[in-house]
Amino acid sequence: MAATRKSKEGISDRAGLLAQRLSEGLVEGRVVPRFVDSYVVERGRYALQVHPGQYRDLLTMLQREALLAISAQALEMASKGTAAKEDRRFSPMTHKDAASFRQKFLAALGRHQHWNVGAALEFQTDLQMYESILARAQPGRRSRKPFEAANHPFVDRCAFLLDSSFMEDARLAASRALANLEALTTQLTAEVFCGKP
Repeated sequence: MAATRKSKEGISDRAGLLAQRLSEGLVEGRVVPRFVDSYVVERGRYALQVHPGQYRDLLTMLQREALLAISAQALEMASKGTAAKEDRRFSPMTHKDAASFRQKFLAALGRHQHWNVGAALEFQTDLQMYESILARAQPGRRSRKPFEAANHPFVDRCAFLLDSSFMEDARLAASRALANLEALTTQLTAEVFCGKP
């Protein structure tokens, strides 16, 4: 009984810590603002930054998409017990532990983001959609070339939000941002499960 309680506390602690680290890492790493600013400069799309209110709204929507992408990746890594390097692997979770971890992670993320119930449920619905799309694309995954866009919901949704009139350019920029998000998620998830490098 004590081992079960300790296991549940460990899952809860790790889930809360991972939600906190991902949220903070996304903001501190400035992945989304750097992605948008570099796109504006590279493509000369300065109109995207002309109206401060619209620019803030764009960053907020893209930040949410980034949070969806990193949450989906972190939950997959946590349940499967994988990390970037072979020496940083951790044990896969049982189905029951993975479900518990997911529940605790999403609750902690909602608290950290100060979401109300409606916003939390909307995020969970979008996260399930992300996971469903990624699961269908999984079998055919191959490494992509630097000049091709990733087949990922983050890429398509961000490209549409960012600059729907230049969709392919926006998709390529979103693919680069996705690579940065994936690296950040891999690092933070490994730190939470395996300890500091």
